[in-house]
Amino acid sequence: MIDFIKKSIAAAFAVITGIFTFVPESVFAGRGWITQGLLSKCEWLSGFEATDVNVVITRLVCFLLVWIATSAAYALFLALRRWTTIRGENYSIRVEYGNILKKRNCKRVINFDECFTTHVGDKTADINPTSICGQYLTTHPGLDMQKLIDAANITPARAKSQYQQKTKYDSGTIVPNGDDLLMAFAKLDDKGKGRFFTRDEYLQCLDLLWRELENHYSEKDVCVPILGAGTTSFDGGSGASISQQDLLDMMICSYKLSSHKIKAPHKLRIICKKNSGFSINNIDK
Repeated sequence: MIDFIKKSIAAAFAVITGIFTFVPESVFAGRGWITQGLLSKCEWLSGFEATDVNVVITRLVCFLLVWIATSAAYALFLALRRWTTIRGENYSIRVEYGNILKKRNCKRVINFDECFTTHVGDKTADINPTSICGQYLTTHPGLDMQKLIDAANITPARAKSQYQQKTKYDSGTIVPNGDDLLMAFAKLDDKGKGRFFTRDEYLQCLDLLWRELENHYSEKDVCVPILGAGTTSFDGGSGASISQQDLLDMMICSYKLSSHKIKAPHKLRIICKKNSGFSINNIDK
């Protein structure tokens, strides 16, 4: 709310400065070309019409009206805004609402688990059919994940997964599939369920992801979801969770600090789900 007030006042000052610069003072004193208007007809203090006192009061009333108008316009803008761009010296991040699976003319990051599981179902070790990965696999039946892994020539992690000692890959590792970048993400416990991330593990994943994207963006924008939103717990399995808003801020901060960037004019696009606990208007607050 404080940020909203500061920005609306700043906008009002910008508008009113223009008005005070180009509108003759006689207008505020009630002697100008709008003498039949509301402000020009006001006598704020009896006997002081067209004096400096009335000019000051009229200007203050004018500023108040402009502030109300700019506040209403700014509130409407925030309510309707669908995206925002964060720019730096060598990067551009666009945060937008939408469904990543419907994005076109870009590279799309689809997050899998660390073993690149492809079986969709309702068992503990299966991919949730409502997740981004589950929806992607449903629309790509017969996806030969092992063939893609072999073609990408990626190196497995040294240790095996806790789940059935399967081959696993470091979180953040990318396997290309055309314009889709399939990413190892969630770690698995001994039952095949995505286990807790620590914050350090999450940041290490992001660091590897930015390095991978630098090699795979192929002169296109890259779309990535908010990784871990709604499903990932932190702090070594204590059950603590982190909000979608904070996860987004962590991703933005990590990308800003990384030396690996998508080169202009292309950009990183973070695709968000709009819900009651999240807003792109609260980024970095």
